[in-house]
Amino acid sequence: MANSGQAPEEHHDSDHPSPARYIQIAVILTLITAFEVAIYYVDAISKEAFITIFVGMGIVKFIIVAMFYMHLKFDHRVFTMLLLAGLTLAIFAVVTLGTLFRIFT
Repeated sequence: MANSGQAPEEHHDSDHPSPARYIQIAVILTLITAFEVAIYYVDAISKEAFITIFVGMGIVKFIIVAMFYMHLKFDHRVFTMLLLAGLTLAIFAVVTLGTLFRIFT
């Protein structure tokens, strides 16, 4: 069908965040990264606590990026389940290999 000279209609989903929300998310990710850098320079933290904190913050940042910047929060739930299954498998593999090569002991 021919366009009658009008611009095509843009579809804006009200569920998606505004540009201001994306800036807020970027600030949160930046603060988490700054906290990671600050912790790196603290000598009083044990190796186990250091690894736990970094892995935890990495997972949080990964989930935030996947949910908002990759739009998983607004897609079908099956995509979120696939993401979580992959994340669980990756964590299991890292812990298993770390144990196998005695990194955690």
